[in-house]
Amino acid sequence: MRLTRQTNYAIRILMYCAANEGRLSRIPEIAAAYSVSELFLFKILQPLVEHKLVETVRGRNGGVRLARPPVEITLFDVVRVTEENFAMAECFENDATECPLVDSCALNEALRKALGAFFEVLASYTIEDLAKARFSLRDRLGISDLPRLAAAGGA
Repeated sequence: MRLTRQTNYAIRILMYCAANEGRLSRIPEIAAAYSVSELFLFKILQPLVEHKLVETVRGRNGGVRLARPPVEITLFDVVRVTEENFAMAECFENDATECPLVDSCALNEALRKALGAFFEVLASYTIEDLAKARFSLRDRLGISDLPRLAAAGGA
């Protein structure tokens, strides 16, 4: 199982916002911290907003912030909105009728259990868990100690 680059950076956006708690995070700052393009992050932001993992605040001093506490956002929450396909083998595909074992295959059962275990582990970790070392994370991401902005405004 390999997660997409989109999922990787979606998680990173959430980690950045968690480390920048109490302030609005701006996409140019996040892009600079991770050395990726702003356009790429804007594309990733859309499903995060649609599924209420982050919210945007418009205006001159706008930005993004977590839509709920980081302890309430699991890695599974992120993966299920950013990944399109969890087919680990062809027999997981909807049109996999070519295999004569499709309805009774032990491999299919084993892979489904493995995928279930993978999801279970992802559900046991939160963005808060990843951002626990907040001060170290803040330093590594280049988040300054400027006065925190009020978390005002709406999406």
